[in-house]
Amino acid sequence: MRTLTLYIAMSLDGYIARPDDDISWLEAVEKEGEDYGYSKFTAKVDTVILGRRTYEKVLSMGIGFPHANKECYIITRKPQAPIGKLKFYTGDLKVLIKDLKAQEGGTIFCDGGAQVASMLLHDRLVDEFIISVIPILLGDGIRLFKAGLPEQQLQLLNATNYDTGLVQLHYKRK
Repeated sequence: MRTLTLYIAMSLDGYIARPDDDISWLEAVEKEGEDYGYSKFTAKVDTVILGRRTYEKVLSMGIGFPHANKECYIITRKPQAPIGKLKFYTGDLKVLIKDLKAQEGGTIFCDGGAQVASMLLHDRLVDEFIISVIPILLGDGIRLFKAGLPEQQLQLLNATNYDTGLVQLHYKRK
């Protein structure tokens, strides 16, 4: 069975963005030649799941969509025609993930945002977590982990410290 991995960055106090969706604070850990294992991770990925707001945020950055060569599902309430390998999915997320996990393939990557992650966590569909903790306290914003999620036991697979102060935690669900 395929693995669904939530690979995401958050502030030390648990936010993935400021209240206005600003993620410029991530620049604090940018370092020439350092991608914190992202390239190695995405080499195993053939399917990406992300929310519409996250998708639109990526597009607004003017860098092009980085997952255009992979099967992508943009989770949205508004039906839209596919664009290449991008599918705008309006159905039941739990059904989609169970179907994807039953198929042959590589890692399924949840690239955000908080609403999609919350739905996946609510249904216990996330198998692994790779969370990069950025050394900043935002104080307010969009929380990665929403209140009311069911308890889930995790096993630490790896913790990596970087000289920028970023700490990357890799867990799997027990």
